[in-house]
Amino acid sequence: MPLADLTAPSNEASDLSPSGRYRAYKQTGLVFLCAAWILLGLFGHDPWKPDDATTFGVAHDVLSNGDWLVPQLAGTPAAERPPLFYALAAASGAALRPVLALHDGARVANALCLALTLWLLALTGRELYGRAFRWMPVLVFIGCIGLWDRAHALAPEMGLLPAYALALYALALAPRRALISGALLGASAGIAFLVRGTSWAAMIGLTALLLAAFPPWRTRRYVGTLTLAVLVAAPLLIAWPLAIYLRDPAIFALWRDAQSIARFFGFAAGSPPVEPFYYLKNLPWFAWPALPLVLWTLWLRTRGYHGGLAQPGIVLPLTMSIVLLLVLSAAAEPRATLALPLLLPLCLLGAAEIDSLKRGTSGALDWFGILTFGLLAVLVWALWLETLWHGLPEPVAHIFRDTQPGFRPPLQPLALLVSGFLSLLWIVLVRPARRSNRRAVLNWAAGMTLVWGLYMTIWLPYLDSRRSYRPVAESLVQQLPAGASCLASRNLGEPQRALIEYFGGVVPVRDDLAAANACPLLLMQVGRDDSDTPPDSAWEPVWEGHRRGDDTERFLLFRRPAASVLQ
Repeated sequence: MPLADLTAPSNEASDLSPSGRYRAYKQTGLVFLCAAWILLGLFGHDPWKPDDATTFGVAHDVLSNGDWLVPQLAGTPAAERPPLFYALAAASGAALRPVLALHDGARVANALCLALTLWLLALTGRELYGRAFRWMPVLVFIGCIGLWDRAHALAPEMGLLPAYALALYALALAPRRALISGALLGASAGIAFLVRGTSWAAMIGLTALLLAAFPPWRTRRYVGTLTLAVLVAAPLLIAWPLAIYLRDPAIFALWRDAQSIARFFGFAAGSPPVEPFYYLKNLPWFAWPALPLVLWTLWLRTRGYHGGLAQPGIVLPLTMSIVLLLVLSAAAEPRATLALPLLLPLCLLGAAEIDSLKRGTSGALDWFGILTFGLLAVLVWALWLETLWHGLPEPVAHIFRDTQPGFRPPLQPLALLVSGFLSLLWIVLVRPARRSNRRAVLNWAAGMTLVWGLYMTIWLPYLDSRRSYRPVAESLVQQLPAGASCLASRNLGEPQRALIEYFGGVVPVRDDLAAANACPLLLMQVGRDDSDTPPDSAWEPVWEGHRRGDDTERFLLFRRPAASVLQ
């Protein structure tokens, strides 16, 4: 069969957006799918390390001390952390405190960011590929494995998602609406700066400048777009650093050092290591199934089909993808969470040629997704029933690195109802029916939502029992003398410091600070094979604790006799 026949657009291009009386039902179903994916996992559990706990700790400090300008973590200023996302989490937590726990209310900031991201991604897909494509990048995005738990944990990178989605929409709109796109582009750069710092605003600016080399943006109107973007972004880029400088030049100096190019690229003394191939090695699983769809789009367009590579729908997301991948690969301290914004342009590229996939390829993707998520769902249900009746089996506990097998989850009617409804809905959705390329993407997104939903409903009590620091903090506080106001800490990680402050109501003071010398108590964190010997023989052991089923970290409390406390 000729290649032209294989790459011809499907006659079922509007399967997900049919005309007639079924349109409203389909649209409602897609909105429900997105809402379920966003909301599941945000509520009903304590903050977990690392990002969820650390970010919530900063937001909690914002509410505790009323300082919305300079973020703090457990009483220590963190000037390198821009304040916008922490302020949003603090505001949502405070506003919803009458109906939700503070940490659950803070995660509503994630829901707002994800909802805005999906909406802007749909608008960009419509602008680049037409109305019939507005759902495609959204469904590809929901199905990405890299978003599994990262999208539902509090982290500043969640604030980057709507900022970069807004930048993509603004740049897609620029050839048609120069002034509006300029204002949106400037706002996106300013938001990225206030969420994550200078480098992330610079990557938006670099993408915008590189696009000027391509015909759709190589116009005088686009010069006006860039000019307006600079005018809109400038106040956002200047206001916060200026406010810090006017308040405390020393804190401003700390912020300036943290934003240095040398530090970002690992050239400064003491900078974290650079791993240039970290993101390339992890993209195959992190961006699945977007990445194979991207490769198909590029393979097809390099051969000149459907306008080739010069079309705006290819140039824009490809340019941003290359900028993000190259800059992040050259940066120090790579982390998977930092690659979340990269998924946005990749999902747009992957959606561009979904209708041109060979039917056999889309069918294979469809059945692979159905079998994978179906088997996973059956396994999750079966293991939960076994755990409910007889306790967590020891071989399974060993796989989970749980040192305390036998956990039996409580029977929670609401969680059981939600998980059962999701399972039945998935069965109805993937039932044998008319297959199409778009249904393969929809089924994959639905399968990802199903397994994530089971994970965060019937299995949530077990997960929280393993990852929560609430029992550790409460047990620690019981050992503290009445009125204890100073607790020194040694080797205590940022998440642990934040959660001990939140659950225990005591702020651990790092032992490298002068204030720690006057503390009569010392809390030390040690690993499995670390020595539990205190810094000097004057400390007397008082208490030892750890999370349930976890032997990778222990917490030791020591007391110094009053006579030996440094005055």
